[in-house]
This record gives sequence, structure tokens and C-alpha cells, in this order.
Amino acid sequence: PELARATGAPVLLHPADRVLWDMTHPDTEPDGDLTDGQTITVGGTTLRVLHTPGHSPGACSLYAPDLGAVFTGDTLFAGGPGATGRSYSDFGTIVESIRTRLLTLPPETVVHTGHGDDTTIGAEAPHLDEWIAPGH
Repeated sequence: PELARATGAPVLLHPADRVLWDMTHPDTEPDGDLTDGQTITVGGTTLRVLHTPGHSPGACSLYAPDLGAVFTGDTLFAGGPGATGRSYSDFGTIVESIRTRLLTLPPETVVHTGHGDDTTIGAEAPHLDEWIAPGH
């Protein structure tokens, strides 16, 4: 909410994350919903919303096909999935999101993560089985 007030940018939220929003911002309403498949335009760039739950129930990645890039937040990092050891997160769900929603993008797609180094879909795809192996 502070960033929205400072910039005038709207706060958009997938409805599945509303419970988390209400826990941290009980007196503030988001400006709108994000839905899977929705397109939004930011700075002249079209972004397609990909619902990628796992890190949180409403986690979304934003795919910019014209830029050959996807912004994955805490869903996919260089080296594997994001954290799932918290309330409302789930390892099986995040792996399924990565497998069905992100690894289906072109291999040259650059992955801009929530923090840490960038990677590509092609660099991460071969490691899926390692991530889901027992003990990983």
C-alpha cells in the first residue's frame, strides 16, 4: 500500500492470496484482481498473468512474450523452486506450477526471479526431476 500511495500504481492481487493480504493489510483494499490468462499493460509492455501457486496460493508469474521474459517472483529461481516451508505454501503445488505453467514457455525465455540471479527456462527444465527427488 505504501508503494501504491507513493507512485499511484494500482495493487492487483490474485483472489487466492486475499487471506494473506488481509493478514498484513487489514485496513486496505487491493485495487483489483489478477486472473490466470489476463493480460495487463505496463510501460507499453503486455504481460500475461500465469497463476503459479505453491509459494502462496495466489502466486502469479508475469510473462512478457515480446520481451522473451517471465517474471516469476518467488516461484522459480536459478537452481529450483521457491520456498514452500511456510503457511499457505506447498512443495507439490509449486513443482506442478513450474512444470505445467513455466517449463512450457520457450527455452530461451529469460526468468527474472524475485531475487537472485536471472536464468532461462531452458537452463532450469532439465533439473525438474532433481527437485522432486526425495531428500532434495
